[in-house]
Amino acid sequence: MAHPLSVQLYTVRDFMADRDDVLRRLAAIGFRAVEPYDPANDPAGFRKTADDLGISVSSVHAIDLIRGEDPAAVFEAISVLGTDKAIVPAGIAEAEFTSLEGIARAAEVLNGLAAKASAHGLRLGYHNHWWEFEPTFEGRHALELLAEQVDPAVFFEVDTYWSTVGGADTPAVLAGLGGRVELIHVKDGPGVIGQAHVAAGQGTMPIPAILAAAPDAVRVIELDNCDTDMFQALADSYAYVTGLEPELIAAASEEGA
Repeated sequence: MAHPLSVQLYTVRDFMADRDDVLRRLAAIGFRAVEPYDPANDPAGFRKTADDLGISVSSVHAIDLIRGEDPAAVFEAISVLGTDKAIVPAGIAEAEFTSLEGIARAAEVLNGLAAKASAHGLRLGYHNHWWEFEPTFEGRHALELLAEQVDPAVFFEVDTYWSTVGGADTPAVLAGLGGRVELIHVKDGPGVIGQAHVAAGQGTMPIPAILAAAPDAVRVIELDNCDTDMFQALADSYAYVTGLEPELIAAASEEGA
């Protein structure tokens, strides 16, 4: 694995009142990277605790960039956290992805934010849910059209669960987007909106094929919700994904031979 396995901290949002304890518990599982979702909440303190634990920040979700907050303040907080990857995780209306005109407007919003991010030495990414994949235009998903219209500097963090729920052949989408996909959310479950997620490897997702289709992307574990102990689900996910990597490396070597 080229990058340390990361975890989206929204997964453990119910425990974040004691942030430092959460980071210690994640480090004890083996995680050496995290993806915060609230960058303005004491970024300096977060960075110090993470540094002390040997944890890096792979990327940051920054919904406030869409909610009208001062983007300069958000970008400054992300810089303090120690990453150059600022990701819009949602906030563009679902309806925008149901028409070509709406997709063009979404691209314009992201391009404007990308220019502001660049001025702060950061790069902008976009994270999907199912609604960017459900609409199709002559056999192509809305997100694929969005990728063509945003600045090439804008990268994508493909949530592989929601893309699949939205009707995509996710490995094929990842292969098609290629290097534009810099991160992927690895999650598992029944593949049904509204039902609880499960540890990676315990649901319906074709995770080995997904990882093989995006070999250079940072893997970020996430569960939106879970009916079992969340930290145990994260530990099981960590063990499963890290256990797959030798198998994927071997397969890639055989293909290149």
